[in-house]
Amino acid sequence: MSKMFGKSIPFYKMQGCGNDFVIIDNRELGVSVSEMPRWAQKLCQRAFGIYADGLLFIENAPEGSDLDFVWQFYNSDGSRAEMCGNASRCVGRLAHAIGIAGEEHVFGSDAGPIRVRVFPEFEEVKVQLTDPTDVALKQTLEVDGETYEYHFANTGVPHAVIQVADVKDVDIKKLGSAVRYHEKFAPAGTNVNFVQIDDNDSLIVRTYERGVEDETYACGTGVSAVQVTLNRLGLTDAAVRIRTSGGEILKVIIEGTSVFLQGGAELTFAGNAYLESLGLD
Repeated sequence: MSKMFGKSIPFYKMQGCGNDFVIIDNRELGVSVSEMPRWAQKLCQRAFGIYADGLLFIENAPEGSDLDFVWQFYNSDGSRAEMCGNASRCVGRLAHAIGIAGEEHVFGSDAGPIRVRVFPEFEEVKVQLTDPTDVALKQTLEVDGETYEYHFANTGVPHAVIQVADVKDVDIKKLGSAVRYHEKFAPAGTNVNFVQIDDNDSLIVRTYERGVEDETYACGTGVSAVQVTLNRLGLTDAAVRIRTSGGEILKVIIEGTSVFLQGGAELTFAGNAYLESLGLD
């Protein structure tokens, strides 16, 4: 088969609450950082690729560091992301499953070291995110002639949070895109989360993700930003269960200044990608 279609490389496909990723063990493969954005665009595209929200490469940690490994992470459009909560849970579970790291380990991201605890018996992973920064509450912005109140937090990547009465009534792609590209967040833009509060420990969240440029089934750093901002406003308990648009539950726990994200992470399939067919070399 490989002779017929040319060179192939192994990959893993994982999903965390519907947020899906292609993962490549790059420790020996040696794909260069300069080529990674193009690989993300090719591998993540629908119909002509594997299709996913993002692509990440597992690489060896720098010699002498306390890290078990580092990752290089890219959105489906080839843009680099500093952090992704659901991807961190997926890579943590895979690293444990294939023997790169133990049940408790630390890996390096652009946002800093990420601490991981794998619960194989529950098929769940808990990660400690980097401490939130740039938190701003009760801000306003105007979109298409309407004024919206929003909150903001950077939980590894920037997130705007907008509280709504019913998330089902929101045109996520239209409003999310308008906020994402709003001049207040220029030039980098922001992810946008729409939250419905059912109770102090129960929320529903829909997220528009930059880089994907659409709604995703779940966003780990997004639900964490929601909890960080609403908890500071006194609207939520320290631990909440958040239902994502994919119907899954993510748990976000605040302990002091630390934020923990816990939820499912599953290997959906593994295979070989044929580089010539994908326009890669």
